[in-house]
Amino acid sequence: MTSLLKTANALALVTIFYNLLEGVVSVILGYNDDTIALFGFGLDSFVEVISGIGIWIMIKRITYNHNTTKSKFEQQALIITGCAFYVLSIGLTISAIINLINEKQPKSTLWGIIIALISIVCMWILIVEKTKVGKALNSDAILSDAACSKACMYLSLILLISSIGFKLTGIGGIDSIGAILIAVFSFKEGREAFQKSKGKSCSCGSTCSKSNN
Repeated sequence: MTSLLKTANALALVTIFYNLLEGVVSVILGYNDDTIALFGFGLDSFVEVISGIGIWIMIKRITYNHNTTKSKFEQQALIITGCAFYVLSIGLTISAIINLINEKQPKSTLWGIIIALISIVCMWILIVEKTKVGKALNSDAILSDAACSKACMYLSLILLISSIGFKLTGIGGIDSIGAILIAVFSFKEGREAFQKSKGKSCSCGSTCSKSNN
């Protein structure tokens, strides 16, 4: 049991630091290459760091103290995360629409392809390991964290498809459409963060039900 708990916390920390690194690299390269999809993907990773910290604290609290009541800190973190996701989704959508109108094209989407492929592999490993540990501990919190990693993998797939699409066709609008789809996912994640802050039980990308806690 102790070994499983240590693994669960390690996986949560890996998720946090990976998203932090991914965010820095994606924002810098996305800005340099004028690809809004990669830039937005990087900003989403930063918000995921905030969310990941909340999940890490939740896992520690539930697995060590068996306390399922959200702390005031967690509720505030979820509200901040929700606001950040909403602001990101609005900003990405507006920027993408402006780029579509101005027919602005990225210089290259090669880095978007590379980062997306790395992210898909890393997220898949995290999903498998978190699911394995979550089932072994019978922990809904860890299984919910695995579902969040799955949502991140979907974002990576969107980035990959939009980046490859531009690489093959040279149509700049594909990059902007990819950014809009990332904005849609960000909006959904923001909504779920607010629902969680109100005491509802959610798994990223799914519907939420009222918690009995």
